[in-house]
Amino acid sequence: MSANGPAPDPAPVAPEAPPASTPAPAAAPAPAAPPAPPVLPAPASTTIPVGALAQKKRQQYAKSKKQGSNANSRPPRALFCLNLNNPVRRACISLVEWKYPLQWLCAVVGTHLRPFDIFILIAIFANCMALAVYVPFPEDDSNSTNHDLETVEYAFLIIFTIETFLKIIAYGLVMHQNAYVRNGWNMLDFVIVVIGLFSVVLELLTKEEKSDGVEAVVEHPSMHGHGGKPGGFDVKALRAFRVLRPLRLVSGVPSLQVVLNSIIKAMVPLLHIALLVLFVIIIYAIIGLELFIGMIAEDEPAPCAISGHGRQCPINGSICREGWHGPNGGITNFDNFLFAMLTVFQCITMEGWTDVLYWMNDAMGFELPWVYFVSLVIFGSFFVLNLVLGVLSGEFSKEREKAKARGDFQKLREKQQLEEDLKGYLDWITQAEDIDPDNEDEAEVGSKRNRKHLLPNPPSVMQ
Repeated sequence: MSANGPAPDPAPVAPEAPPASTPAPAAAPAPAAPPAPPVLPAPASTTIPVGALAQKKRQQYAKSKKQGSNANSRPPRALFCLNLNNPVRRACISLVEWKYPLQWLCAVVGTHLRPFDIFILIAIFANCMALAVYVPFPEDDSNSTNHDLETVEYAFLIIFTIETFLKIIAYGLVMHQNAYVRNGWNMLDFVIVVIGLFSVVLELLTKEEKSDGVEAVVEHPSMHGHGGKPGGFDVKALRAFRVLRPLRLVSGVPSLQVVLNSIIKAMVPLLHIALLVLFVIIIYAIIGLELFIGMIAEDEPAPCAISGHGRQCPINGSICREGWHGPNGGITNFDNFLFAMLTVFQCITMEGWTDVLYWMNDAMGFELPWVYFVSLVIFGSFFVLNLVLGVLSGEFSKEREKAKARGDFQKLREKQQLEEDLKGYLDWITQAEDIDPDNEDEAEVGSKRNRKHLLPNPPSVMQ
C-alpha cells in the first residue's frame, strides 16, 4: 500500500503540466486586445465632454440662429452707431416686433399683423375720417371744428413720425439690404411723413411772420395779391398732400400690396395690348372713314338761317340753325381720321355704340352699319379689351402665389425657430443633468459624513 502510495503521487504531478501549459495563456495576450480596457474610461470621461459638446453646439446654434434671423431682417448696426445690443435699439425692435398678446387673434383672422401695425392702421383710418370731416374755407376762414381737426392732425403727424423713427432705428435707414427705405411702400410712408413735417414747419414760420406780412400789406397794398404771405407761398398747397396719407394703408395691408404689385407687374404686357387695341382702332377708323364720311353731319345750310345765327320761332321758342353739326356737338362722326378714331373707341368701350348704329341706320340703311358695328364690338370689345382683364388676372394670381409662399415660408421659419429654441433648452437641460450627478455624489458623501457626526450611536448599538 505504501509502495502504491507514491504511484498516485505522480498523478498530482500531472496537474503540474498546467505550469508547462501556462505558456499557452502567455500566448493569449497577443490575440486578445488588452488595450481595449482603456476604452472603458472613455464613457466615464465622455460624460463631461458631452455636456461641453452640447453647450458648444447650443452656442453655435444660437449664433447661427441669431445670424439667420437677425442678419436677414436687421443689420448689425443702424445709423452707423447702434448695434444689436444697444438698449435703445433693442427697445425699438421689441416694440415694433411685439406680437404675443394678439397672436391668437392674428391666427384666427389669418394675418401676420403685429399690435404695433394694427395700432398704426387704426391711426390711419382715424386720420382718413378726420380728412373727410374737414371742410375747407376760402382764404384763411375756418370754424371750431376745423381748428380741432388741425390740432388732431398734429397728433397724427407725431404718431407717424414716431413710427418712422422706430422702424429706422430697428431696421436701419438705407445701407442694409432690408433697411427701411429699401422697401418701396416704406419709402412712400417716409415721403408722406417728410412732406407733413415740412408743411407744419412752413405753417409755423408763416404764422410767425404773418403779422409782419400784414403790416407790409398795409404799407404796400400791391402785396395783397400774395394773400398777405411773404414770398407769395401758400402753405395750403402742401396740405393737399395730406390726401396721400390713406396710401399708407398699402404698407400695412398685404392684400393691397398684392393688388398694386400685380398692376405694376402687368404694365409691360398691358403696353403690348394697348398697341394691339390702337392697331384695331386705326383699322376700323380707316374703314369707317371710307364708308360713313359725311353721313351724320349736314353740310348744306338750312333755308331759314340768317348769317349763320338762325331764326327764332315766336311760337315755341325754337331756333332754326344754319345746319345740324351732328350728335354730341359734332364730335361723333366719321368726317376725319381723328373723329373716326374717337367714335371707334366709343364703340369699343360699348358706351352708346347702339346710338351710333341707329344714327347710321337712319343715314344710309341697315346692311353696312350692322356688319361694321357688330363686328367692331365682337372683335374689339369681347376679345381685345378682355385681354386686359386676362393679363391683370394672371399677374394677380402670380402675386397671390408669391404672397402665399412668403407667408408659408414665414410660418415655417417661425416654427423652426421655436423648435430650435426648444432644442437649445433641451441641450441646456442635458448639460445640467450631465453636471449634476457629480454634485449629487459629493452632496451624498457630505450628507453621509454629517449623519456620522450627528448620529454616532447607531453603530455602537449594532456592536
